[in-house]
Amino acid sequence: MKIHVRNPVFLISALIISILVIIGATDSERFGNVSEMLFEFTTTNFGWFYLLSVFMFVVFLTTLALSKYGKIKLGPPNSKPEYSFFTWIGMLFSAGFGAGLVFWGVAEPMSHLLETPFHNVDGNTEEAARIAMGYSFFHWGVSQWSVFAIVGLLIGFLQFRKNKQGLISTATETVLGKNKTVAYTIDSLAVIATVMGIATSLGLGILQMNGGLQAVFNVPNSLWIQLVITGVLLIIYLFSSSTGINKGIKWLSNVNLGLCLVLLVFVFITGPTVFILNSFTLGIGDYLTNFISYSLRISPYGEEGESAWLQEWTIFYWAWVIAWSPFVGSFVARVSRGRTIREFIGGVLIVPPLIACFWIAAFGGTGLHSDLMNGTQIAEVVIEDETLALFEMYNHLPLSSLLSVLSLLLIATFLITSADSATYILGSMTTNGSLTPPLAIKMVWGVLMAAIAGVLLAAGGLNALQTASLVAALPFTIIIFIFAYAFFIMIRREPLPERKPIPKKRV
Repeated sequence: MKIHVRNPVFLISALIISILVIIGATDSERFGNVSEMLFEFTTTNFGWFYLLSVFMFVVFLTTLALSKYGKIKLGPPNSKPEYSFFTWIGMLFSAGFGAGLVFWGVAEPMSHLLETPFHNVDGNTEEAARIAMGYSFFHWGVSQWSVFAIVGLLIGFLQFRKNKQGLISTATETVLGKNKTVAYTIDSLAVIATVMGIATSLGLGILQMNGGLQAVFNVPNSLWIQLVITGVLLIIYLFSSSTGINKGIKWLSNVNLGLCLVLLVFVFITGPTVFILNSFTLGIGDYLTNFISYSLRISPYGEEGESAWLQEWTIFYWAWVIAWSPFVGSFVARVSRGRTIREFIGGVLIVPPLIACFWIAAFGGTGLHSDLMNGTQIAEVVIEDETLALFEMYNHLPLSSLLSVLSLLLIATFLITSADSATYILGSMTTNGSLTPPLAIKMVWGVLMAAIAGVLLAAGGLNALQTASLVAALPFTIIIFIFAYAFFIMIRREPLPERKPIPKKRV
């Protein structure tokens, strides 16, 4: 196995990530302090930019799906989808959400129950619970997936329709022209953003696994345990990565979706079923009603506490998914060959968000019902330690220990699938868009991802993880705008599929 050491994108991005790992490992305290300063600077000065950008991405994709260009395929005109619908959705779900939804599915609505998004709404009330559910739906809905879709759409179009390299820089050539320096810079930024995004998700999952091990097996919640978990996961996902996309990733994606459904059905049946259905229905209504106001909500007039809340939640989420988007978008493109633009946008923007919202309604709704109706204190536990949210909720359901073990397995498979997918995409991005990147390249990225996740955990845990996504996402947001403009130019030049003649009725 030969590593493409002459590839400038590999050299630049791997060197930068390695330097960050060394600095973080040798001086984690200062690394954490700098991270905190960058978090404050980015959210204060560029929060509006993240909010406005994601809203515009949703508008662009919706318009495109409803237009005459929606019938164009991501591939030759006669191509068929490479994967079944169930496998396709499983891959989207596993790559896009990772362990994030399992982490925040209970933690987010329970956090909003006590620390509400609005300063004039009292915590631990029915109104607070309703807002908590609606806002959680908003954070895990269409807006999040629009970022993945817009990146995946253009890469898939170029790779499978135009037979070009599946690189981020290739997608911008229509606007910026062919320039090696510009191309290397864009691809390096994409790689760095991807590593930071996946490190955030890995870190969140590792924190939750440690919390679950503490809750179930009384394992100490400490940095050393988290680093051990990181090492074990590294070995497993490197092994999975060696099997290729049609074996390890495909198999684990189906396992993920199956485990999700088992846990979801169990919580739905044994939890407050009618309350879950009611809160899901009302939450969807509130989500649709408040979509525009939530999308563009900012606090320029100094509303007490609201600006900080938006920075910690909505702005962090949007930055996180933008940092994730080179990876998830490239992966979504890779598994969507043969689907029409309309089918791609509809599938990506509707199905995974609906699954996510129902997940939050079931798991978060069970927690909300328990606190409001039964006087439990799940929200208080969550405020103290967000990693315990899911496992504390399980304590109020039958077979709590079994549920916790299955959830630990689910988190692990999510992390392995996400990291496995990321090593493939990073390998492709640093080998000129190869669909079969060398194993050695994937191994290098697997190690660097685990290393940066470990460094961020040591430097400040959740806060450092949030900062990594925020800073990495800033330049890439501008690149996504270039993506949208480039796609608009290319799609207008594309011949539309011929309409099939309508057979005449016999008289």
